[in-house]
Amino acid sequence: MPAGGQRRAAGLRREELALLAGISVDYITRLEQGRAVHPSVQVVEALGRALRLTPDEREHLFELAGLALPGPGTVPAHIPPSVQRLLDRLTGTPVAVYDACWTLLLANPPYAALMGDPSGWRGNDRNSVWRNLVGAGGRVRHTPESRRAFETALVADLRTAAARYPDDQRLRQLVADLRANSDRFAELWDSGAVGRHRSARKTVDHPQVGPLTLDCDVLTVAGSDLRIMVYTAGPGTADAERLELVTVLGTQAFAG
Repeated sequence: MPAGGQRRAAGLRREELALLAGISVDYITRLEQGRAVHPSVQVVEALGRALRLTPDEREHLFELAGLALPGPGTVPAHIPPSVQRLLDRLTGTPVAVYDACWTLLLANPPYAALMGDPSGWRGNDRNSVWRNLVGAGGRVRHTPESRRAFETALVADLRTAAARYPDDQRLRQLVADLRANSDRFAELWDSGAVGRHRSARKTVDHPQVGPLTLDCDVLTVAGSDLRIMVYTAGPGTADAERLELVTVLGTQAFAG
C-alpha cells in the first residue's frame, strides 16, 4: 500500500482493507458495527487474504463468522503465505492471481495500471470468463482467430474446474449465469471444446501509453490450483520502456 501520512493507530485504514479485499467500504463499516452478521464465504476468504492470516487464524475467522472452512470439493481461494511473499518481491512486474475458475483474487498495482483498476469489480465482474464473454472485456488486442481460441480455452478451463470441484455452489451459479447471458458460452460449453489458457505474447492497448507487446506467462501453484499471471517485456526493448512508464504512471495514480 502507498504511504498515507500520519496514522493515529497502527494497522490498515478501513479504506485500505476494503481495497485489498475487493469489498466495499460500506460493507466493511457494517461488519465493524455488527450490522452485517452473515458474511459469505467469499467475503471471509477475501478478508483473511487481505490480512494475510496464518492457517490457524484463517480457521478461527471462519469459526467467528459461523462458517465451515471450504472443503476439497470447492475451488481454493486461499493464497499461501509463501506465494504472497513471492508476489511481494515482484513490485515492478504486473502480476495477478486467479483461482481455478478464473476469478480474480489479487492484482498488484503494476497489473492494475496495465490492465485497468479492478478494485471496483464485484461479483461476476471479477471472473475473466464472464468479463470476456458477457462483460466489458479487457485491453488485450485480439484478431477473430485469437478471440475464438481465447474464448475456447477459457470455457474449457472452466469445464475442467467444474469437474474437479463438483460441490462448489458459486461455480455452479457462475456457469448458470454464463449460460443465461452468453450464447457463445453455451455453444462452447455444450460442444465439449477442449483447450487451456496458455502462456502467449499479447498486445495490450493502454489508453495513455499506447500498445505494448508483452509475454504473458500463466503459472499454476501446485496444491492450491491458483493461476499466477505475469506480464513481462524483453530487456532493452521499446515495450520494456513503455511498461516501466505504465508502472510509474500507475503508482502515481494509486498514491493520489
